[in-house]
Amino acid sequence: MQMKNTQTIIVSPIGEIPLWMSDTIVKDVGAFFGFSARMKKVLDDIHFAYDAERNQYHSTKILEKLEKKAPDDCIKIIAITKEDLFIPILTHVYGEAQLGGKACIISIARLIADLEAEIAHKGGKRIVKEAIHELGHTFDLRHCEDERCIMHYCRRLDDVDKKSSQFCRYCNIFLADNIKDLCG
Repeated sequence: MQMKNTQTIIVSPIGEIPLWMSDTIVKDVGAFFGFSARMKKVLDDIHFAYDAERNQYHSTKILEKLEKKAPDDCIKIIAITKEDLFIPILTHVYGEAQLGGKACIISIARLIADLEAEIAHKGGKRIVKEAIHELGHTFDLRHCEDERCIMHYCRRLDDVDKKSSQFCRYCNIFLADNIKDLCG
């Protein structure tokens, strides 16, 4: 997308996230969606969403609090955490978003868990793909059947690696329409 807007996408690290990850997401999602982007810690702690039985964090609960604490100038907010996330109907999620809403979150727990230091670049690509994917949901995009589209649903890390870092033609048009409606 090459539209310029005055509203901002906020990238909000939660906990100890390596600075390069947050910086990469800020740079890439801002350029990708055509909005300014900046880093701002919004939530210090997500223990309120911890489920001891599953030893994971319920991502929907985090999204609710993230949306309430989002800065006034933000059009979208994406949190990044190292904690493992879930929704009740799935064993885990790489991320979750409010469809057509303001907030989304990604977890690096499974996106980089199997990577050795010398191939960390692959993990960085995964993180950016999932950030763009979840932000796509906040712009009201659904999962896409095109396996190459960044909006394709991924069950495994191989799926994340195989899909491109771009929207398909259909999703790109739908995104442009939604941004136009949102921004006037």
